[in-house]
Amino acid sequence: MDTSINSTSEENASEEENDSKQIVPNDSGESSGYKRKEYKTYKRRWFVLAIVVILNMSNSMIWLTFAPVADLMTTFYGIDAFSVNLLSLVYLIASVPCGFIASWLLDTLGLRVSLLLSAWLNCTGALLRNISALDSIPQDAKFPLVMLGQSLAACAQPFVFTAPTKMAALWFPMTQRATANMLASMANPLGVMLANIIIPLVVGTKDTSNIPTMLWIISSPACFLAIMVTFGLCNSVPPSPPSSSADEKSEPFFVGLKKIMRNRSYLVLNISFGAGLGIITALTSFLQQILCPRGYTNDFAGMTGALLIGCGFVGALLAGLYVDRTKKFEEVVKISYGLAILCSGLFCQFSRLRDMNAAIVLSVCFLGCFGFAMYPISNELAVELTYPVAEATSTGMMFISGQLQGLVYMFVSQLLLQPLPDSEADLPTGCVEGGGSNSTASFVPQDWTSSILFLVGMGTLASILMILFVKGDYKRIRAEEEFIQEKVIRDTPINIVDS
Repeated sequence: MDTSINSTSEENASEEENDSKQIVPNDSGESSGYKRKEYKTYKRRWFVLAIVVILNMSNSMIWLTFAPVADLMTTFYGIDAFSVNLLSLVYLIASVPCGFIASWLLDTLGLRVSLLLSAWLNCTGALLRNISALDSIPQDAKFPLVMLGQSLAACAQPFVFTAPTKMAALWFPMTQRATANMLASMANPLGVMLANIIIPLVVGTKDTSNIPTMLWIISSPACFLAIMVTFGLCNSVPPSPPSSSADEKSEPFFVGLKKIMRNRSYLVLNISFGAGLGIITALTSFLQQILCPRGYTNDFAGMTGALLIGCGFVGALLAGLYVDRTKKFEEVVKISYGLAILCSGLFCQFSRLRDMNAAIVLSVCFLGCFGFAMYPISNELAVELTYPVAEATSTGMMFISGQLQGLVYMFVSQLLLQPLPDSEADLPTGCVEGGGSNSTASFVPQDWTSSILFLVGMGTLASILMILFVKGDYKRIRAEEEFIQEKVIRDTPINIVDS
């Protein structure tokens, strides 16, 4: 864990904070050896949280820019539906090699360097995508350019995903960690929600003339964030740690990696969480293509995607607040996972039928509420199970598992696609099928029933594994409680000061 503090930050801190300093014995326990230990929380932690939130939100908006209007993108870039999906898949492909780099870099060089690198990768990728939409760019160069921009933003995503638990551990006290992690983590699906709302409204359903405008709107948070991180984030850690665990040095990356590979509960959690993340990734990427063949419009698909994330944010918020008070990580994760799989099965049934708007909305709302409630809590549980392994190592491997499984699920889902049944071949759809003057391909509606059944089946298997084999062993909480008890015995109580 990065605990280095430069002299400038210490001087600034002494001027900024004028609180009493808690002095506790050193580890040797010798009466003559006392050292200054301060467990403080700083108001600037909310600024650091805001940076991670905006970065998460921006990166996910870039990720799923093209999913809500996939049919129109085939026209604008002159590509087929698989190529549009590849713009989402590249995030999953890049996540594996970049995930290891991000975990190592975050643990080795600290939070600030990682956030700087991810912010500028995100910003540069967004600007390249904007350039691809200019009229002066030849048609055959548009798609390679947008793919390059998407790939750069994809390289930023592993840093974005591994930052919340590290940020929460370094800057927030034990009573606020789960909530801080929840807010930072749920900013990612919040960006997906905003993309599902904004993009169909800006682009419309008739032509592609507003796509360049939409790209500039989506890129604006990325550009703002790059400046915000560069000039606003000066240190990776606060002058004084907020808790005893934040004051401890984490395992080196490769040592920690070996340890988590021998932790059975963590490995089962890793696989099960990865399956859930992969399924949600596939559903949000393909939602418009799943719904439009049965007559549901792009606007309805966008609203459905927004409700999925909006209800997920509410579920995650309630789960984070509850877990901060009760520390019942294991129970919340298991119950949420089981209910989420049940709701995904209902969505599978309703999405293959026409005129089931209300039923689809309800199933998606509950799917989001339970599915996203387990997301930040699973990351906190992973840190608890593997402490003192660095947060970026344990959560980074969870992220890689989710991206790998998501990549497999998205490829298999497309392989399982079937033509629409003969009974529906002549019925109206909500898809924009016609090609435009720049188009070399058109969107072909297909039947996604087999694909969704495959996703639900994998999720059911993963939830059973989690319920049976993940056992809550809260090592970090236990270590902090033991530290506090030791100080009480020594008559040196610990106070956390909010500066």
